[in-house]
Parts: sequence; structure tokens; C-alpha cells
Amino acid sequence: MIEIKDITKTFGEQHALDHVSFSVKKGEIVGLLGPNGAGKSTLMKIITCFIPPTEGEASVCGHSIYDDALAVRRHIGYLPELNPLYPDMYVREYLRFAAGLSGIKEQRRRADEMIELTGLTPEAHKKIGQLSKGYRQRVGLAQALIHDPEVLILDEPTTGLDPNQLEFIRTLIRQSGKDKAVIISNDTIQIPMESCDKVRAAISEKLDMAPENILICTLTIVGSIAVMFTIQWKLALVLLILVPVSVGVTICTRTLMMKTNVEVKKKTA
Repeated sequence: MIEIKDITKTFGEQHALDHVSFSVKKGEIVGLLGPNGAGKSTLMKIITCFIPPTEGEASVCGHSIYDDALAVRRHIGYLPELNPLYPDMYVREYLRFAAGLSGIKEQRRRADEMIELTGLTPEAHKKIGQLSKGYRQRVGLAQALIHDPEVLILDEPTTGLDPNQLEFIRTLIRQSGKDKAVIISNDTIQIPMESCDKVRAAISEKLDMAPENILICTLTIVGSIAVMFTIQWKLALVLLILVPVSVGVTICTRTLMMKTNVEVKKKTA
């Protein structure tokens, strides 16, 4: 349902995404895991046709993000990281409004269904601005689900929620993912590992052959060779091995993992 092939996005000289490729099938929940700035939100904005990629191809339900952006959007329910709600609207009023924008005829019935599904019944009479963050997230999820999309894109939907709210949102995501393709992002491993079928790591830095790293290795090697011909040959040997290895580990841990689509976890039946 979602096909991503060699997606690259650059902002000036900065590579936000570098040849990202993966797919998401119906009934599959895929988590994007990585720190802030790793490119998770950028990838989601590309899939939802908010911004174009620099290179690469992507399609949703067979529709290209280049050739048929409106059709792509019709198949997607999207909850951005910054939940775009109207604080002066009442919960039920807002969801009816969202249903109307999606072309749903029975707006009142659909809004009531979403209120029940997302556990908003006790708060449905309130203005959105009066709700806690957890309930505002529920309103955002209800908006994303209201037109029953085939694809659900959720950008860090659990950030800042308490444990009870986290469990509710996780359960709702798992229920929604039974007949949809879902992508969910987070900057900690707990939520994706508990909610997702697959987790893909996204670390923003590329291979860093910075001059200081090269200099450290070079000086260590030269110094160790010099010491090797004196009395402390054992110490020189240890330095010769450990320092370049430690620098290499540091460099490698900062390598862009999304480029190779590292699959951290996949549930088994």
C-alpha cells in the first residue's frame, strides 16, 4: 500500500534523507525510530505530499506522489507532530467539520462514531482548548480516522502523554492497524517496539570522516610505532589497536541506518 524507493531529501547541503527504501503492506504497522532531526517527519511530509523529495519515488495505494497527489491524500489519515486543532471549536463540532471536509454525508453519525472509538465521550461537550494534551491527541486521531483511510501516518502521537494515555493510544493504533497500513514515528524505542510489526532505525548523521578523527588515528599510529621501538612496546600495541577501533565505533554508530533499512524488530505469528 505504501512503496518508497530511494527517497532523498536535501536542504541546501544538509541531507535529511538519503536513498530511503521500504514498503508497508495492509495490516502492517511500521515504526520509524530515531532522534530529533533524523528525518522522520520529513519522510512523512513527503509521503503525504506536503513537500516533494529531491530524488526518488513514492506511491500510496498505487497513486504516485508526483502524478496524483490528491488521490494520495484521499487515502491517507495524517496526524502531524504539531496537532493542528482549532481550540475555540467544540470537540463534536470540529469532528463534524472534519467529516464535511472529507466529503462524508452523514457527518453527525460519523463524528459520534469517532468520539466513541477514541474515548472522547466524557469530553465531547468541551472546547478543544479546554482539553488536556492526551485528549487533544485523541481528537487528532479521530480526525485522522474519520474518513476511514487505508493508510495512517502518525508523527510522534504519544509524546508527552502519561502512562494511562500511552496505553490507550497504543491500543487504538493496534486496533486501527488491523486493516490499514500504518507508519508511526517516535524518538524512543519503547512505543514502536510495543506497538509495531516492524521498526526501522533512522539516524541522521552520515559516515563522519572528519579531519579530527583522521588526525587522532594518524597520530596514534605514528606515536605507537615510535614507542614500539623503545621500551614500552606493549603499551604501544594496545594504543595502536584500541584508539583507532574506538574512533571507528564512534563513526559507525553515527552512520545513516535508514539508507540500508535496518529492521530492528518484526513480530512473528
